[in-house]
Amino acid sequence: MASSSAVMVAGLTAAALSTVGVLAYQASATVPAELGKPRSAAPAPGAPREKRDPTALPAGSGKGERVVYALGDDRVWLVGADNRVQRTFQVVPSSVDPAPGTYAVTSRSKSVTGSDGVPVEHVVRFAGVDGVVIGFSAAVDGSMPSPRPGVRTGGIRETRADGDAMWQFATIGQRVVVVR
Repeated sequence: MASSSAVMVAGLTAAALSTVGVLAYQASATVPAELGKPRSAAPAPGAPREKRDPTALPAGSGKGERVVYALGDDRVWLVGADNRVQRTFQVVPSSVDPAPGTYAVTSRSKSVTGSDGVPVEHVVRFAGVDGVVIGFSAAVDGSMPSPRPGVRTGGIRETRADGDAMWQFATIGQRVVVVR
């Protein structure tokens, strides 16, 4: 009897994973192609910030409501419509960086398993590089390890509190500006 229960559980698990895969494919197939690509061929300027305040919003990162991600500083800013910083925080970058430019949030997931095998929440995806999907996420266990050498991942890790703030702020279509 226990053997048939195990087979049933395995079958249900396989069916659930297949359904999630189909739904993920359908969701990605319905997103307009331009949402996952930079809006301009020219890189967004990233003038150096005031040396006295490394948390200052990068010059040339645009105007209005947006997420700003500085590759060199591993820092994110959530900027309101009034052009004021609502929150800024450090992140641990993924092993694959998006090119500087302006993107849009293409998809979100409340909780999934990251490409590194770590359960994550508040996943906000905005770009792709050579088949690697790039997005912000928070590890459910609160860890923020550096990416493993040689493993191509796109998860930019943030704390759970910062992940919650990102989740509330960055809905589908929200601008994400990547600067050096």
